[in-house]
Amino acid sequence: MNAARECLVVSRTIAASPAQIFAVLTDPNRHQDTEPGDWVRSAVDTDRITALGQVFAVNMFHEVAGGHYVVHNLVIAYVQDRTIAWLPGARTDDGSVDHGGWWWRYDLAAAGEGTTVTLTYDWTDTPEATRAHVGGLPAVPEAFLDASLAALASSMRESGAASRA
Repeated sequence: MNAARECLVVSRTIAASPAQIFAVLTDPNRHQDTEPGDWVRSAVDTDRITALGQVFAVNMFHEVAGGHYVVHNLVIAYVQDRTIAWLPGARTDDGSVDHGGWWWRYDLAAAGEGTTVTLTYDWTDTPEATRAHVGGLPAVPEAFLDASLAALASSMRESGAASRA
């Protein structure tokens, strides 16, 4: 087993409670609020994420990936108001989901009047063939993760969460 992880990790304190932030992270309709660009377009599955093992899908668009595509995310960690992580993948012809091996994780910790949010992007378990197919990993720089947390913070301000934290 490889003890060294290949990952990017960033943290930011956001003026909202862990429950308010978790509500955004577990709502596929708000998934685009966690992304700094316009890759995430809309939810395919609109039901709230409520459990480990759940799969939720979102519509994506990225020129480098050939335009429109759908990502099916398997929830691999779920602790109410504390942790959520998912493993992105694509549906195969037989209906199963083929995951590339990388995952995204949000850890929330109360911090005074807000919440420290730690975002991890880990590609350690991605096979070499998949890495080559997607043009190498990491697919995004650390600045993308920083911008993702800034987008989340902005969406919390816009929803008025800071005044209710």
